[in-house]
Amino acid sequence: MKEEPWPRLVVFDLDFTLWDCGGTWCDCLRPPFKKSGPRVLDANNGHIRIYPDVEILLEILPQRGCQLGIASRTEQPGWARNLLSLLGLAQKFPYQAIYPSDKKRHFRQLRDESRIDYEDMLFFDDERRNIDSVGSLGVVPFHVDRGVTEANFSRGLQAWRRSKRSPSSS
Repeated sequence: MKEEPWPRLVVFDLDFTLWDCGGTWCDCLRPPFKKSGPRVLDANNGHIRIYPDVEILLEILPQRGCQLGIASRTEQPGWARNLLSLLGLAQKFPYQAIYPSDKKRHFRQLRDESRIDYEDMLFFDDERRNIDSVGSLGVVPFHVDRGVTEANFSRGLQAWRRSKRSPSSS
């Protein structure tokens, strides 16, 4: 039996997709950020946490041949990078587009750096406007409400696989 294909690049938004910053965006937090045991906190002791299924997904995807990327429209890219580092995630993402801009610009950068076609990318984000914007490029986007989970990742992967089987994908 032939194994199902996997995307060559899986891209994630940050806020409300990979992590929760206490119900707000990372650019609304108050630095400095610090690691306190296993927790990452801001200056107000607000807890920044990775959603529960993220770590296992970030372990499995490279084993399946998927490269990992980030596309975040944050107004505070330095803060986002600091949080990625403190959470132990920075090194897992060789492709990072983290700056205020339309996500189409992020994906042009990711395509140019990775040399991976849009059609071979799968993207997870909590904002519909980003889903619509990136989908117009040919990337398969998948909307998540409260973080990426194994279940919604699986649904996104199935949507990507369906797109590869459709006649319009050739």
